[in-house]
Amino acid sequence: MQSPLRTERLVVRDWSASDAEAALRIYGAEEVAHWLTPAMHRVGDLPAMRAVLQAWEESQPNLVRPSGRWAVERQEDGHVVGGLVIRMLPPYEVDLEIGWQLCPEAWGRGYATEAGTALVRWAFEQGVDELFAVARPNNTRAAATARRIGMEWVGETSKYYDMRLNVYRIRPSDLPEPVRMPTDGRAR
Repeated sequence: MQSPLRTERLVVRDWSASDAEAALRIYGAEEVAHWLTPAMHRVGDLPAMRAVLQAWEESQPNLVRPSGRWAVERQEDGHVVGGLVIRMLPPYEVDLEIGWQLCPEAWGRGYATEAGTALVRWAFEQGVDELFAVARPNNTRAAATARRIGMEWVGETSKYYDMRLNVYRIRPSDLPEPVRMPTDGRAR
């Protein structure tokens, strides 16, 4: 993403190593880590979080759009409240996954829905024709957020991450307003 996405209350932007303390409140929180897929584990301390963010920063420019990882920041105070990701789902790396994680203090305020919806729209503007979200069966918060974004439940599978997961999908036609698609028909 060349410039940050802005919503009514949030900014979706690239991560920076200077975000380590805020990121640790997200990825180091047991309440968040409990729901993460095997692609991401709980981060144990500040030096480990800095190393993770540095790796994300270094890899971001080399990822094929719309893949990436971004911080979710409140506009009013610049406080990082969450993270977003778009990545290829294993094992075949055909399906694109969107994911969101928020620090527990930010739960229940609609931030994941607001930021996730903005990122979905941006991904579709890059030429993506569908996105998936996966959630552990008891992760009611993730399921509710997926539905609020406009995703529909398409079933359960064990093909991703070798664990039973609920799968949600969204396509551009699922959004209430049309999405600007690239005129050349290619993902950017």
